[in-house]
Amino acid sequence: MRIDFYDARITDHDRTVLVKEKGINYECQKMDSPKEISLMLKKLLHMDELAEEHVYLIALNNSCKVLGMFFLSKGTICTSLVSPREVFLRAALIGAVQIILCHNHPSGNPVPSECDMELTKRLKDCGELLNICLADHIIIGHNSYLSFREAKLL
Repeated sequence: MRIDFYDARITDHDRTVLVKEKGINYECQKMDSPKEISLMLKKLLHMDELAEEHVYLIALNNSCKVLGMFFLSKGTICTSLVSPREVFLRAALIGAVQIILCHNHPSGNPVPSECDMELTKRLKDCGELLNICLADHIIIGHNSYLSFREAKLL
């Protein structure tokens, strides 16, 4: 499978468009398990080694086929800024039916913070209004991950 990374840009006519940044080949056909997604994020993006929080969005179709990935935010050692507007703008532009939010915890401990919990609830609520399902929120630690879906937090 080829995973394409996109960015949102403003055109000369003040319109937001998607621009393909790069594509990476990966040996999995679809991302339908948090474990597989965690392994992919560690292998391709080294998210378990990053010194600051990095947030990514994975946009999926109905069959859990990856439509594209977006880098959303680089934060500090303990926080990143993420806005539902930027998340769902990208999801809508690429035609996503479902999304997965992913970020790392540089501490290595994937237990969600209160801010992680609040953001997940906001994204879930916004997604319901837009008919774009927040399928999961995955936090990457050093040797582990936490899936909000698996932990029944979503």
